[in-house]
Amino acid sequence: MKVFEQSHLLNTLPKQFFASLVEKVSKIVDQGHDVINLGQGNPDQPTPVHIVKAMQEAVANPLYHKYSPFRGQAFLKEAVATFYKREYGVEIDPAKEVCILFGGKAGLVEVPQCLLNPGDVVLVPDPGYPDYWSGVELARAKMETMPLLSENDFLPDFSKLSNEVKLQAKMMLLNYPNNPTGATATEEFFEETVAFAQDNDICIVHDFAYGAIGFDGKRPVSFLQTKGAKENGIEIYTFSKSYNMAGWRIGFAVGNPSVIEALNLLQDHMYVSVFSAVQEAAAHALLSPQTCVEDLNDLYESRRNVLINAFREIGWNVTAPSGSFFAWLPVPAQFSSSEEFSDYLLEKAHVVVAPGIGFGEYGEGYVRVGLLTSEERLIEAASRIKELNLF
Repeated sequence: MKVFEQSHLLNTLPKQFFASLVEKVSKIVDQGHDVINLGQGNPDQPTPVHIVKAMQEAVANPLYHKYSPFRGQAFLKEAVATFYKREYGVEIDPAKEVCILFGGKAGLVEVPQCLLNPGDVVLVPDPGYPDYWSGVELARAKMETMPLLSENDFLPDFSKLSNEVKLQAKMMLLNYPNNPTGATATEEFFEETVAFAQDNDICIVHDFAYGAIGFDGKRPVSFLQTKGAKENGIEIYTFSKSYNMAGWRIGFAVGNPSVIEALNLLQDHMYVSVFSAVQEAAAHALLSPQTCVEDLNDLYESRRNVLINAFREIGWNVTAPSGSFFAWLPVPAQFSSSEEFSDYLLEKAHVVVAPGIGFGEYGEGYVRVGLLTSEERLIEAASRIKELNLF
């Protein structure tokens, strides 16, 4: 069979670091071992029943069997505006300040292509969600990293950026609660961010994927709650984490009208919007009582407490995350890299963790652990690691 060469664009996309981890895990599983997978980011709970029921009923609507409106159903955009007003006190114009997305990832990959030209500079957190790199490469833009360090609570320090980078940068990607560190942002940080964006003419793109997951009675802050935020950027929200709708592929962007229009325009040429039944179920999720979201947050907080306590009991000096469903844990000193430690845990304890280097240069020295399995399995993972006498 003739093989056609891939385009230069495809050949320059970032390599999927975690594909090799999946292969390693599969080999251990194929050998018949019981593997506890704490390395994944896929929610383990089902979509709430009332959302599934809304979807089931919507699927039967013959109007939804036709093409959806190019830019999404007005009722979902209105639900988004109602949600942001109710949850964050932020006024959103549903007609001009909402873009319906095929999941949050789609928007994060699309927005650099909407606003940047080849060679333009994007400020990207390091460590950070690897698919940010994909969007930058697809736009043929240039990435400058912002180190997220423990001494700064895993927040970027804008004063460390050179004047040249500040002058060149046209976009900044942020994500709080943060993947992979589990850190959360403060109101003061977002105020500083808006001022920085205003002074340097930079568009802020805030990935609010874990916006519903905050611990110790502290609710995560929306970037758009900050004065001047809407004038200087957008926020991208997904239903995947808040409502366990990862497989449904539905999300939205809200904020600056010019950026929203750019996203809509790009999607006009790529899609005919999301299946309207999914949009109706998503609107139902936003407008219904948020008990399921609160219960899910409580579940993750309970798992966090179990995990952190269990690891501390075996002598691992770990810090509890303040948000997201991840914990960011230091690699023991006797290991030379996060990948070596990750491989050791997989081979000797059959416990999967994600090596920090997969999230960027400044991820080295850490592993990411997910809260996406039962408390019993988290305790068992700690017990298996204890038997290795690492601490």
